[in-house]
Formats: sequence, C-alpha cells, structure tokens
Amino acid sequence: MSSGCLKNSLESLHLEVNHFTGPIPDLGGFSSMKRLYLSDNLLNGTINKSIGQIFKLEIMCLSQNSLTGVISEFSFFPNISNLKELHLANNPLIKGKLPDLSSRFGTSNPGIDISSNHFEGPIPPLPSNSSFLNLSKNRFSRSISLCSISSSKLTYIDLSSNLLSRKLPDCWWMFDSLVILDLGNNSFSEYQTRWASYKISKHSLHSNSLTGELSSSFGNCSQLRLLNLGKNALYGEIPTWMGESLSNLIVLSLKSNKFHGKTPFQLCQFAFLQVLDLSLNNISGKIPKCFNNFTAMTQERSSDPTIKVYYSTFVGPPYVHHYSFQDKVMPTWKGSGREYRSTLGLIKNLELSSNKLNGAVPEEIMDLVGLVALNLSRNHLTGQNSPKIGQLKSLDFLDLSRNQLVGGIPSSLSPLSVLSVMDLSYNNLSGKIPTGTQLQSFNGSVYAGNPELCGLPLPNKCRDEESAPGPGMTEGRDDADTSEDDMKISL
Repeated sequence: MSSGCLKNSLESLHLEVNHFTGPIPDLGGFSSMKRLYLSDNLLNGTINKSIGQIFKLEIMCLSQNSLTGVISEFSFFPNISNLKELHLANNPLIKGKLPDLSSRFGTSNPGIDISSNHFEGPIPPLPSNSSFLNLSKNRFSRSISLCSISSSKLTYIDLSSNLLSRKLPDCWWMFDSLVILDLGNNSFSEYQTRWASYKISKHSLHSNSLTGELSSSFGNCSQLRLLNLGKNALYGEIPTWMGESLSNLIVLSLKSNKFHGKTPFQLCQFAFLQVLDLSLNNISGKIPKCFNNFTAMTQERSSDPTIKVYYSTFVGPPYVHHYSFQDKVMPTWKGSGREYRSTLGLIKNLELSSNKLNGAVPEEIMDLVGLVALNLSRNHLTGQNSPKIGQLKSLDFLDLSRNQLVGGIPSSLSPLSVLSVMDLSYNNLSGKIPTGTQLQSFNGSVYAGNPELCGLPLPNKCRDEESAPGPGMTEGRDDADTSEDDMKISL
C-alpha cells in the first residue's frame, strides 16, 4: 500500500472491526487520505506521529483499541486543520491534559468522541461549531464553559462520569437542536438554570450534588423520553406540570433526593412510561389508583430490548445515529441491586421504596401485568395483599418488606415461575405459606419478621401440620389405645 500510485491517491481506508494487532504503521506519506477507520481492533502502542502529517485528514476513527501514551497538540496535530470527526474512545490513553482542539477542525460542524480514556484537568477550548461532543468517562475537572459553543447544529453532549463541579452552565436555551444531554456522575452543585431545548429526548443529571427545586422550564422539553435526576439533593414537591407537559416520558427517575408531599395524580398521564423510580425520598400519602393508566406497563411484552433516541449529526451530509439509553436501572434489595442496561426496553419497573407512603396497595396496581420489578418496601403500607397479584406473570423482582401488611400470602404468587427475587419480611403477615415450588425455593429470611407465618421454608410448623397423624397412626389415638378388633384388622 505504501508504494506506487495508491499512496498518493488513496482517500479512504476502512479496516475497522478486525483483529489487527501491533502499532499503527507509518501513514505520513498518504497525501490524499481524508478518512481513516481503524476502530475495533487490537492495536496497541502509542499513536504514530506520522498521522499528524496527513494534511487532508477529515475523519479519524481509532476507538476500541489498546492505544496508550500522551497526545500533544504539537506532535499529534501539527498540520491537521480540517478534521470533521475525531474518535479516540475506549483506549487507555493519556495521562495528561487534552490539548486545545478548537483550531484543528474544519467549518462543517465537527464531532469529537474521546470517551473512556484518562484525560484530566480542565476541558480545553472546543470547536465553536461542534455537532456532537462525547468526553465522558475521563477525569476532567473544574467547571465547564460550553456557552462559547454557538453551534445551532449541536445535537449530542455527554460529559458524564468526570470530576466536573461548581455551577451548571446557564445557556442551554441556546442549543435548540440538542437531543441528548448527559452530565451525570459529576459533582455539580448549583442547579437553577433554564432548559428550553424543544427537541431534547434524553436528559440526565443523576449522581451529582444538585440542590433546589425542579425548574418549571423543564416543561418546555415536551419531547423528553428519558429523564434521570436521581441521586442528588433536589427538594420540594413533585410538580404537577410533569405529567401535563412531559407526556412522552418512558423513563423517569427522581430516586434518592429530598422530594416530599403527595404523588400528584397528574403523573398518571404517562401512557408510555416503563420505568418510574421515586424511591428514597420523603413522599407521603397513598399510592394513586390511577397508576393503572401507565398503558405501557399494562402490556406484557415489548418488541425492542433497547430504548433508542434518534439524533442527526451534520458532519458533511447529514446521517442518523441510533443511540441506546444505557443508564443503570437497579431495583434495590437489601442494599444491593439488579442491573438492567442493554435490555432496558424490556424492563417495566415501579420503584416507590423508602418513602412515607401509607394506606393499602391499590388493587389497580395489579393491572400493570407487564411489570418486571415492583418495589414498595420500607413504607407504611397497610391492608392485605390482593389475590390479583398473581396477574403479574412477568415479575422477576418483588419487594414488599418493612411495611405493615396483614393477612395471608396470596396463593396466586405460587405459579409465578420467573420470580427470582422476593422479600416479604417484617410485616404482619399470618397463616400458612402457600405450597408450591416457587415460594418454598426462597430462603426463610424473605419471610422473617412475620411471627404468625408458618410452613416451609420457615422452621415453625402450622397447626394442621403439628396435629397430623404420623404413619401407622389414627388421628386422636396412640398405639396404646388400639383395640383388639383393630389389631385383628391390622394382622
């Protein structure tokens, strides 16, 4: 390849998704090359400096390899100024800071993906006309300044899993084409800002230190499908406008915040909702009966295992990326959780645990026959379990522990063959545990703290088991009282 006319005429080299090993070869002599695709291989070593001599290079894809070393602006990008796309994701690059890339890209709305590396320090100046930015899973720190990016074509920003802190930028209203915004798993603390992107579909600020009440400007984001604000310090009541304005939501997580007050019945307007997580808050009152209006949860199966958000980039001719939401959904059980990621589209979860909910569990909840996880634990719920709970044939995870539920365990639970995690402990349940391989297969700890429960797998027998006659015995008599006639019969 490095000899003859090919060296001077080759414009595009596609060698991605193979098993090439070793270092990147010297490519400096390919004077006409515009597109270089070497991603998804087993390449290692440092990035050959000769790449910096490919003057016409527009697209460089080196993601999903084992490349190491430090990228320097002067050694790596000395003569490159027309880049449209830079992909270095999922390499063990870089100790050190990312160089200033603002002058290394052309004018056609470039995109940058350097996620899952080891870059550190402040985020350097970025091209003001960017189309997409993925700097996630690095060690970037301090605050961010995105307001200098004036691109009306910016559709995708992912800065999650870094060490970014201080105040969130207050210029999101400028990005009217933004579809995906993920700032999760950082250390942002100040929250009040305006959200006015009408096209935004995924918005994640989970696992920060945000305080304040939910901004009503979220109501402008009518296309939102995935909203994750969990694990912050947000407070106030859950606003009624959420159900009225965000009718397209599929995933809503407000878990582990400081929300209080009753659950507004307007949330029942979420016809497409598949995951609702309000756990670990101070929400009180009764569970709304109208939760059976969650139409998507009343359907047993979903056709797509992932939840996709579609967005367009404008690098050269527009094309469509398919983005699958990969945030964790983890039903909490005894301090641990079961993680759902690539199958999120199949998961239908109702998580209301660790609140102050009271009253009976509405029978209408049993209409949500597509539920895979139901967690109502650690509340003040009373009353009996509905026998209709057996309708939830897709249940994999059920936690009703640490409430004040009474009565027996419905026998309809026994046939739920897919149920693999269950906890009914520390209630006031009574009577015999229904027989059936499913309920007897659990450890006795899932029934603990219910002193009136009996039967396997618990050690305490039920009364009818204690009084049952043994082999060769007649009920109510022992061998000493056997009559002569009885003896003749037995002989």
